[in-house]
Amino acid sequence: MISSVFFDLDGTLADTAPDLAAALNQVRHEQGKSALPLESIRPSVSLGGNAMVKLAFSIEEDDPEFDGLRIRFLDIYQQRLHQDTHVFPGIDEVLDYLEGKNMTWGVVTNKPEWLTNPVMEQLKLTHRAACIISGDTTDYRKPHPGSMLHACEVARCDPETSLYVGDALRDIEAGRAAGMKTLTAAYGYIANDENPDEWNADGNISRPEEIIDWLKKENESA
Repeated sequence: MISSVFFDLDGTLADTAPDLAAALNQVRHEQGKSALPLESIRPSVSLGGNAMVKLAFSIEEDDPEFDGLRIRFLDIYQQRLHQDTHVFPGIDEVLDYLEGKNMTWGVVTNKPEWLTNPVMEQLKLTHRAACIISGDTTDYRKPHPGSMLHACEVARCDPETSLYVGDALRDIEAGRAAGMKTLTAAYGYIANDENPDEWNADGNISRPEEIIDWLKKENESA
């Protein structure tokens, strides 16, 4: 029986792309470049800030200008963390269902704590979550399963009775390595050249409400 559900943050629980894209485009503007369309930025969001800077400026991490651009990008993003950020439609229903069934839920993200916590506070989810594990909470980041296992310790649940929902290959790899069931959030930030069917998740969902249907079927067959 699945009794706990953990979510990735960006692209799974919350649509953070608009604020991240706006911050990235402000840096591009400062560098004399035109804005990139949101749809071209969205697929890189779940890959983290470094991937977004690489996309925006076509440079690698060893470029002498990389760190300065990354720091400026994150500074701007911190100032507008939740201007246009919101949970995906259907997430409220999912969380209400979980809480109504006395099921534990939490967040495991690679986003650093100094960015994760303000977003969760603004979304009014901090005190509802059994745990919030950020990219720097432990020594491990996804796809390593360490952060997943730590989430189970904090939430006082077992990986074998847990589900992890994420929109990136490393999410599914980390969940599987921890011994959890996994679902791919196909509504998230997935690039056109990626094929989630090859990630070996236990299922794919096109909208958050399908988590409820999946849980019902999984627990009925348990």
